Amino acid sequence: FKSEDIKENKEKDRKEVLQAMINPFGRDFFVKLLYKNNTNVKILQQDAFDLLFQIVYNELLHILKIEENEKSLEDTVYLLKSCFFYGISSTNLLWTELCPKLNNYALVLKEVLWSKWLDIEIKEKNGESKKEIIKEIPEVDVVLGTTSFDDLLKALDQAFEGEKYLEFKDISAMPEIESKRMITTGGHFEYLKIAEGCDKHCTYCIIPKLRGKYRSVPMEKLIRQAEYLAEQGVKELILVAQETTIYGMDLYGEKSLHRLLKALCQIPGICWIRVLYCYPEEIYPELIQVMKEEKKICHYLDLPIQHASDKILKRMGRRTTKEELKQIVSDLRTAIPDIILRTTLITGFPGETQEDHEELMDFIDEMEFDRLGVFTYSPEEDTPAASMPDQIPEEVKEDRQAELMELQQEISFDKGNERIGKEVLVMIEGKVADENAYVGRTYGDAPNVDGYIFINTDTELMSGDLCQVHITGALEYDLIGELKDEYTK
Repeated sequence: FKSEDIKENKEKDRKEVLQAMINPFGRDFFVKLLYKNNTNVKILQQDAFDLLFQIVYNELLHILKIEENEKSLEDTVYLLKSCFFYGISSTNLLWTELCPKLNNYALVLKEVLWSKWLDIEIKEKNGESKKEIIKEIPEVDVVLGTTSFDDLLKALDQAFEGEKYLEFKDISAMPEIESKRMITTGGHFEYLKIAEGCDKHCTYCIIPKLRGKYRSVPMEKLIRQAEYLAEQGVKELILVAQETTIYGMDLYGEKSLHRLLKALCQIPGICWIRVLYCYPEEIYPELIQVMKEEKKICHYLDLPIQHASDKILKRMGRRTTKEELKQIVSDLRTAIPDIILRTTLITGFPGETQEDHEELMDFIDEMEFDRLGVFTYSPEEDTPAASMPDQIPEEVKEDRQAELMELQQEISFDKGNERIGKEVLVMIEGKVADENAYVGRTYGDAPNVDGYIFINTDTELMSGDLCQVHITGALEYDLIGELKDEYTK
């Protein structure tokens, strides 16, 4: 909603606009608008969200004549987190790509007085980048760096007083925030960020320059977070970081992910624990052993291999060879026969020839990963790969991506058909509209990136329920099943 749409300030028009906003979305709309699924922001979001939502909600009550004595605030707050991987690497692009989108999702309040809020994660160059943002986008009131998100409340106060707020803390700092988290993923699963930063320095990746060196979150803090999430009804914890497998090296002198997993398994109410972003070369025996021993840990690993050509792997700065990758996959499948392996690939990396692409195709055909995603290479400013010779045309990248995904679709379909007739434990995600069917996930499906299982049943189920399902059919990436019995937990 643009300000000019309701500039005449007609009570009836404003009421209709606000009703259109609040009714379809409700409180969850504001959560997604303000915070989306960023784990960093979630750490502080209970305090900040209570403040922001109260501002919005009080105004809605006043406009809609629900509560006449509520105080009206004449400010609209935008909180937007940007990401370099979506191409937001210059202020001009930020303006052209993001600012128009703000108008589509604006919160319009009394007197149409607008205060725009942007949480921009951007590398500071000689102290000029934040000044450039303010100069080129004067509407921006606040600029926060990647380690400054704990200044949100202070910055809000200053912004409401009409002052600009700019804060770029040490890129390797670890914000100390003890606020309670808010659950924005539906209630039954939630992400637990166990570390910040990265030390790998792959040639295509800007993360070490944006996020700093690798810093593990102390185990006791993670356990407290997880206990609180479990108390709020979360049943599945999804461990994330730029790299999860070396968790604890900086704090405890050794890889400690297995110790963290064991501790998390002791928390009542948590049923599934899933680990994402495991570097293949960092998989270690104790991690495999704890996955075998602890029933709560999903037999699922996300291993981003990126490529299989040794030449391209070396140019990428990766630390494995094709033969080493084969051995790692073989060892995991031998130790945990029912393990589901997800990976991601980059196609069209500078210098990738047709022979390199065909080698990658052959590798994927041989390995038959259960889940796989393919990204076309995108040059990031200030990375070695961006200035490498032999950059690949976009159409070639896209053609190679399509070939890889077509191959994976066939692999996924075959694997799905092999599961017909088996029984699986399923976590319910929700109901299919106007049908006696539900959508769920197995232990082999991470939210938002993997497939689903569609369950036909007349039984009433709730999101987060766990139930046994008999698989009756398979699609390219999804399964079809029937509820085995009426027992859920």
